Amino acid sequence: MSLVADPKNIRLAMLGCTPGNGHPYSWSAIFNGYDRETMTTECPFPGIPAYLNPQPAEELTIPGAQVTHIHCAGDGGFTAEHVAKCSLVPNVPEAPEDVIGAVDAVIVATDIGGEHVARARPFVEAGLPVFVDKPLADNVEDLRTFCRWVEAGRPIMSSSCMRYCKEFMPYHESNGDLGDIRFASITTHKSWETYGIHALEAIYPILGPGFLTAQNTGTIDRNIVHLTHRCGADVIVVANRDMLGGFGCLQLCGTNGRVQTVSEDSFFAFKTQLLAFVDYLRTGMYPFPFAETVELMQLVIAGKVSREQGGRVVPLSEIQTT
Repeated sequence: MSLVADPKNIRLAMLGCTPGNGHPYSWSAIFNGYDRETMTTECPFPGIPAYLNPQPAEELTIPGAQVTHIHCAGDGGFTAEHVAKCSLVPNVPEAPEDVIGAVDAVIVATDIGGEHVARARPFVEAGLPVFVDKPLADNVEDLRTFCRWVEAGRPIMSSSCMRYCKEFMPYHESNGDLGDIRFASITTHKSWETYGIHALEAIYPILGPGFLTAQNTGTIDRNIVHLTHRCGADVIVVANRDMLGGFGCLQLCGTNGRVQTVSEDSFFAFKTQLLAFVDYLRTGMYPFPFAETVELMQLVIAGKVSREQGGRVVPLSEIQTT
């Protein structure tokens, strides 16, 4: 059953602003199109026009959905007015809550998990469907709040774009010639708290549910996280703050073969991620079980706890959501 009144004309609000996160620009452009000259010359995130500009006009946007409202509360260094100018958003409300009654759904486009309950609460309580950027939560209490909301029937979805990485998708359904996976590794830059989920959600559809433990023997700037999985695989995730050249490098080693590949098509991953949310709004059916998001957040939290406790092995069973 559709979550919106008119599935062919979905009105979205893009909300929030955090340092180093350009999603309000890029995600709004993927819905609305954009002013090419302004985006190219003025966007504070040059990587965004770099992947938007090569896209054919007929493949850029998601039909039947538009960002109609933008508000950029937060310390991200840009304004809602500037995003609206670049990404053709017609309305800039005075407060985030002003979009209630004017849109069909809300996108919380920020990547600090500890802020997401507060950012999402007004819209969850108003009954609006909410998409929350990764990670959904970075602490147990907030994760429990989101779980209670979902159990109560509130329409909430969260994901990393890396779930939709084109280069990794062939290994989601079958490992083919690899056999049973025994070792996997994946790398990212930035922090464990904000970008660890990119690495985790890239590997999760390959191995599936069943992670058992997390051990972070690194530091806040150089996270080295060893995960174990019930299938017998060991996984190493590295989140190194300034390792800009290391985003999305995946290695899979199995009983019969191995593969190394890298995420390269950001536009495809973002558009496919946003289309999954639009399809959720249109059908009311999750593109993947919310339980997977919960397990991924348990991994994020367990990796953080392990680092803070000197590299202790943390069973996921310790991260209780009830």
